[in-house]
Amino acid sequence: MARTPKRTPIWKSIAATLEGEIAQGLYRAGDKLPTEAALSSRFGVNRHTVRHALAALAEAGVVRSRRGAGVFVEAPPTEYPIGRRVRFHRNIRASGRLPEKRVLRVETRLPTEAEASALGLEPEDQVVVYEGLSLSSGSPIAHFTSTFPAARFPGLAARLSETSSVTEALRREGLSDYIRAETRLSAERASPTQALHLGLREGDPLLKTTGLNRDLEDRPVEHGETWFAGERVVLTVNHDEG
Repeated sequence: MARTPKRTPIWKSIAATLEGEIAQGLYRAGDKLPTEAALSSRFGVNRHTVRHALAALAEAGVVRSRRGAGVFVEAPPTEYPIGRRVRFHRNIRASGRLPEKRVLRVETRLPTEAEASALGLEPEDQVVVYEGLSLSSGSPIAHFTSTFPAARFPGLAARLSETSSVTEALRREGLSDYIRAETRLSAERASPTQALHLGLREGDPLLKTTGLNRDLEDRPVEHGETWFAGERVVLTVNHDEG
């Protein structure tokens, strides 16, 4: 007696269909997929089945869910080189993607102990703080906080409100070039706030870099901390960069 062939679970079929449409370019990196209600109507199933299919795609790294916003097609990891002259916009454009920075905060305040030590400041000196998000073709890849000596760059806070590019803001303050003097790498888990900013789940892995940039006369320019979304970035260290 012939065996009845096993049926493919409906959620697997839906996942395969959506993955195929993504592979064909019907939905591109950063695009939002139809809502659960729309997909339920399209495939004639309940939302639980659709949710199962989307969860499988998310686990495979094909899509990601942004809380309260929907489900989006995930982009392949962005190659991000760390060399002596690290420039965010140049790095992202080199990977064939559109760079963007979203400003969260620009303020002037007293430095933390770590910031004062890194920038060679006294506790009563002030720093300009720039906090924001780095995006690659619309996808948030990193949350960063950078601090600069306020006395040396008195107009920097205003410059950063004119342009989100640190390199351009420093150029307008009279600094034409600077290099990365030191970088420390570590692993952390996303805090609730970072998860919200980066469209991750709380506790997801982050790659943290702590860096110090100096000018060509070896004076400290910028102390920065950046938390990269672990699944969206491949960090490479360039030892030969001049």
